[in-house]
Amino acid sequence: METKKEFFLECYQLGIIKFGRFTLKSGIESPFYVDLRPLASDPKILKKLANYMLDMLPLDNFDLICGVPYAALPMATAMSLESYLPLIIKRKEAKQYGTKKILEGIYTSGQNCLLVEDVVTSGASLLETIPEIENEGITVSDIVVVLDRQQGGKEILEQKGFRVHTLFTISEVCAMLKEEGHLADDEVERINDFLAGNVVKFKEEKRISYEDKLALCEHSVAQKLLEIALEKRSNLIVSADVTSTPELLALAEKVGPHIVALKTHMDILMDFDADKTILPLKDLATKYNFLLMEDRKFADIGNTQELQFSYGIYKISNWADFVTAQVIAGYESLDCFRNVGVVAIIGMSSKGTLTTADYREEATNIALSHPNVFGGVSQYKIPNELLLFTPGINLAETGDGKGQQYNTPEHAFSQLESDFIIVGRGIYKADDAEKAALNYRIAGWNAYEASL
Repeated sequence: METKKEFFLECYQLGIIKFGRFTLKSGIESPFYVDLRPLASDPKILKKLANYMLDMLPLDNFDLICGVPYAALPMATAMSLESYLPLIIKRKEAKQYGTKKILEGIYTSGQNCLLVEDVVTSGASLLETIPEIENEGITVSDIVVVLDRQQGGKEILEQKGFRVHTLFTISEVCAMLKEEGHLADDEVERINDFLAGNVVKFKEEKRISYEDKLALCEHSVAQKLLEIALEKRSNLIVSADVTSTPELLALAEKVGPHIVALKTHMDILMDFDADKTILPLKDLATKYNFLLMEDRKFADIGNTQELQFSYGIYKISNWADFVTAQVIAGYESLDCFRNVGVVAIIGMSSKGTLTTADYREEATNIALSHPNVFGGVSQYKIPNELLLFTPGINLAETGDGKGQQYNTPEHAFSQLESDFIIVGRGIYKADDAEKAALNYRIAGWNAYEASL
């Protein structure tokens, strides 16, 4: 029979806990980050989780079950299916139309509801949720939580009279991970300092080389890019913002020897044809050893993105090595990008962009945890587990008058610790695109080496 430890280690393989240096919404730096949403993508694990949580509870005490939106909703649903307890759904906010209800489902006043939460930290989200449920005449006496971060939330809830049942504590999972060799002593020490309320002393991370990143990055596309970079002594990606196939192929021919990837926008071509555009482009990519990066910036629900990715006239899934995608639709929206790599849009280079610090934090956490994502586009540092792609690189300009803000290769590598620079107009608008590409290749590689 599977033990609780074996079950947790199975969950851990889905990337539910990351260790390192993370800035929380409060601004506090934490040595770990918890995101249990990936559990919902594995039905077998979700079913086991439901049963582990139900086994801790006196089920006869409850008439209903409700998950705190949104991460705990799949867990509560699985528990409802396993226990036959009726599920009610609490909205994040009341509907602004129709019945304007905050709770969905069938219930009556006086019933007792079991509340399900994925992680408890300060208890704030639960203390906001409980009154909204109780305002409907429903009693909440018990809360079941997958992971207690041990930052006072459980104790605050218990002081207010709630019974809190936790499947795991962060100390417990750290002990298991240390025993299995997944956590070093210094990491455990930092976590214990953090839980004790002490200031955590993080090691100052140094920029790591492409050779080191090869050992760190697991995605096959990331590894291929790094191998090309080392072979060609280049970190240059050219953005081919041209509007005809002849221009695209001519540019690829000129810059091919100097680049690791060609960034395309196929939907701006006025004469796109799979045979006349894609086949010769793939031949050039093979000839000069570079990858094809379709900068589609997917930004829709998963089903729509899958159709955009695999169907229509472009059939991107047939030829792109990797694509760009927004993460605004959430973790599961990225599931459709099978057999390619994904570079997440974490921050944009345009003036007045809405990719704020809070958004970048959430986007980075999704990028770190999703197996299809190997990198991010950003104007800020991102964790070493991801490759950083920095757009808006120009040797001569500071802006274009349309909101685009430019950076130099030196800034990208020394300040942002970028891995790859993306150059557009500085090359394809140059009088001699091949010479410009060579100049950027040399400048980018020199800046990388100087930053080590």
